Amino acid sequence: MEKYEIMFIVKATQEASEIAKTADAMKAIITDNKSKVADFKELGEKKLAYPIKKEISGYYFVMQVEANHKAVSEFNRKALLDERVLRHLIIKLDEE
Repeated sequence: MEKYEIMFIVKATQEASEIAKTADAMKAIITDNKSKVADFKELGEKKLAYPIKKEISGYYFVMQVEANHKAVSEFNRKALLDERVLRHLIIKLDEE
């Protein structure tokens, strides 16, 4: 299992319950693929540097995961398909 940091931005124009539901769905992608979410942070709503899909603000989430390649690939695929997710970034962390 490799360690990754995953950041994703959810549309802030949704209701709070929808934002939480989207975040839980993204987290579930990792856990459903036999991987572990070590840390999950909700950074809150922030103004975007430039409009993305006509949105000017987004709700930020960051999670540290220990995941296999399949889980990360599936997260990437579903984040690209989900219209509620504006952007995402997956960074492989160095082994210490």
